[in-house]
Amino acid sequence: MLDRPDAVLTMIPLLAVSGLGIRTLFAAPAVGSGLLTAPIAVAGYLAALAVVFLELLAWPVAERVGGS
Repeated sequence: MLDRPDAVLTMIPLLAVSGLGIRTLFAAPAVGSGLLTAPIAVAGYLAALAVVFLELLAWPVAERVGGS
């Protein structure tokens, strides 16, 4: 069973790569659609960054810093 820290560490790279994966699926039919889907690649990186900030500011790290 995964503990919360393990799940978060697993989720961060998966989110970062997910934007590129979705872009690849959308861009596969044609080159023109690949140009239109370029901003989607950034979405995965932003989602991973949001998880990092959320963990640092809102959940376990913030509770440990605030409690001590």
